[in-house]
Amino acid sequence: MRFAISIPQFYADGDFDPNAFRAYLTRVEQLGFDSAWAQEQTLGSKPLLGPIEIMTCAAACTQRLRLGCAVFVSTLHSPVHLAKSISSLDQISRGRIEIGFGTGGKGRPFAAFGVDPERYVARFTEGIEVMTRLWRDSRVDFAGEFWQLADAAMEPKPFQKPCPPLWFGGSGRTALRRAVLSPGLFSGFFGAGQVPTAKFADQVQIVRRALAESGRPTGDFAIAKRVYIAVDDDAQRARDRINAELAALYMRQSPEIEAAAIAGTPGDCVRQLREVVAAGAELVLFTPLFAPGEHAERLAAEVMPEFAVVPGEHTS
Repeated sequence: MRFAISIPQFYADGDFDPNAFRAYLTRVEQLGFDSAWAQEQTLGSKPLLGPIEIMTCAAACTQRLRLGCAVFVSTLHSPVHLAKSISSLDQISRGRIEIGFGTGGKGRPFAAFGVDPERYVARFTEGIEVMTRLWRDSRVDFAGEFWQLADAAMEPKPFQKPCPPLWFGGSGRTALRRAVLSPGLFSGFFGAGQVPTAKFADQVQIVRRALAESGRPTGDFAIAKRVYIAVDDDAQRARDRINAELAALYMRQSPEIEAAAIAGTPGDCVRQLREVVAAGAELVLFTPLFAPGEHAERLAAEVMPEFAVVPGEHTS
């Protein structure tokens, strides 16, 4: 069982404190978290710093911690520019980067990005191919529907060869199967924070059936889940606070999104997290939406030890 935590990104105009940010990341490394992750939301009323920029800052503040983004809505990006940013960041961090990609789904404001909403899946697929080709090949010739490259080179390549681990963030059966069955591309599935545990469990079963069908070893494809979490000795206060934060983040109130979040006392959170682990999560990404430093301390001291493997026990 591995535990990750979110990189703080929620800063209003002028509120970012570089010293406090560095202290938080330094402490997260000391507390034993496996990795720290950003998220992407370009448009929205809740202040959120960009993932590439905040990951770059985090790389400069840490030595060991792996850093990721779950997920880039790569459909909305130029794959050439995104490939360059990710390759550069992997070099700067000395190979500590992991990247999640997702289509964004039908509800994205595609017109704001000049994207045809009828072709967003095709654009996503082609963009991933462009990026991976630029990372892996010395020269790239590519004649696609959206992008064309002729004898194109991108240097330097990522520090990790042939590229950083790539996670797929999606929900539909077809998309999940495609991610698993694309050989040598995605190395894991990242369940979204707004997805309730029962639905995540169904997604995991789709992934596992596709793995069995392909003959791909289950150990080659990891499963992770983002979990919005609030820990408080007052369970109702924790629930009220996280519901308010989720409404601000998603710009609406949603019973399903609220149900996906974990909130309550440390004991409450452990019980709810056991359900996420039982559903198939091998990596849990804790995402507190307020008081990140306090949450990192409490999660490391009061929640994570409950999932430690006792000597002599075996995990399935």
